[in-house]
Amino acid sequence: MRLYHGSTIDIQHIDLTLSRPNKDFGRAFYLSDDRQQALELAQFRAEFEETVPVVNVYDFDERLFSQFRYKRFEGYTEDWAHFVYDHRAEPQGLTLHDYDIVYGPIANDRIGAQITRFKQGYITFDEFLRRIQYIKGITFQYAFCTQQAVDKLIKL
Repeated sequence: MRLYHGSTIDIQHIDLTLSRPNKDFGRAFYLSDDRQQALELAQFRAEFEETVPVVNVYDFDERLFSQFRYKRFEGYTEDWAHFVYDHRAEPQGLTLHDYDIVYGPIANDRIGAQITRFKQGYITFDEFLRRIQYIKGITFQYAFCTQQAVDKLIKL
């Protein structure tokens, strides 16, 4: 399977220690199977950083999923929302699971405000779930969370 990572640099070596904390599925290397989605993310970052977008392309053998601890969210479910909330709100930026790879929907970019509203009791969890769904429609991401999983990505 072909996977894409939108960036502003050509990534020759994936270093998980450089991954940002408090992302949807924890600290990980995030990819998409949708090239356009990765390109849009790269363009957004490039505009912000005043540089050029780069889409890094990788191959991953889908048969390897069975060798890994793999968590799959098929849609915007309560289980997904709790998982995302826990990682986005984790005060020390820790990854709170032991999965090698996590697949599921991308949360809305404005999730921080919704976390605050939920924590302060202004919205219910059901409303939180509704509000964190990606505005442009459901799109999915792969989070490669361990070095063992990252090592199976082949740069093209």
